[in-house]
Amino acid sequence: MTATGSCADLVSVIVPARDEEESIDATLTSLRRQDYPALQIIVVDGGSTDGTVAVVERHRAEDPRIELLPNPRQIIPAALNIALAAARGRWVVRMDAHSTVGDGYVSAAVARLREGRWGGVGGRKDGFGTTPAGRAIAAALGSRFGVGGSLYHYGTTEQTVDHIPFGAYPTDLLRRLGGWDERLVANEDFEFDYRLRRSGAVLLFDPALKISWKSRQTVRSLYRQYRRYGAGKLDVARLHPASLRPRHLVPPLLVPYLATAAVVAARRPLLGCALLAPYAAGLTAASIGTARTLEDPASRVYVPAAFLAMHVGWGVGVWAQALQLLNESRRP
Repeated sequence: MTATGSCADLVSVIVPARDEEESIDATLTSLRRQDYPALQIIVVDGGSTDGTVAVVERHRAEDPRIELLPNPRQIIPAALNIALAAARGRWVVRMDAHSTVGDGYVSAAVARLREGRWGGVGGRKDGFGTTPAGRAIAAALGSRFGVGGSLYHYGTTEQTVDHIPFGAYPTDLLRRLGGWDERLVANEDFEFDYRLRRSGAVLLFDPALKISWKSRQTVRSLYRQYRRYGAGKLDVARLHPASLRPRHLVPPLLVPYLATAAVVAARRPLLGCALLAPYAAGLTAASIGTARTLEDPASRVYVPAAFLAMHVGWGVGVWAQALQLLNESRRP
């Protein structure tokens, strides 16, 4: 038997899912096509109410490498830990239920892990859209103005980083660090990577590992997503204050700044416009540059709204979570 097919080199691919009927078929198809055959594909379903389970069962009937497990808690870190407990592979590769990867993705990720230098390896997460707003959102996610220091959205150079998306890790390292923190409902991946780096391990971003990720398809859903991210970031900061970086403070500071400028503009329009001008100029420049990458004129008009949804949603999420925690602390 070849090294790729040996039991010691089994790879456990873990896929949290909930109501992913429209996309999980493509995800599982791309995993089944991997040129690395020694796979255990674990789908953990969080109580889907659509046809997700039926799609997974159809794939299971065709491919015995696929397993389906329930996630009664219905949160992602719980799903990841359920999969980790069931993992039999030497390596774990996390995959999102609305992502696809090329046929050589798993073998390339494992090859990097086998180098023995990395505690985790992750690639570039390229968003795609199927609606005009979705295409604008995907383009905004690939902009540094939109996502700041989240290199995995736009990076082109291999380098060590503080966080990777849908990472690949040695299974024993995941277990030694206790898996993912189930106190969190968002940002559990960043929090885990922070603990991994504190243990002395190093994370590698390799842009040759490409993940095609179906981003949100409406501005409203993008806003809700980033509001959840903001709330999750505050929860992580409470657990690990040293994990905060200056870039993490920009959206929470932007929200009261914009609100103050709007109040001032109602009474003193010129001063209010002057206060809004720096962000408005940056938003305009980034929107024009990003819109030029889109062929569809109908998509271009959504670009400014996508940037605003990301920035304001993230900032509002931080403040809303802070107020909720404050209210909870006051309760007897």
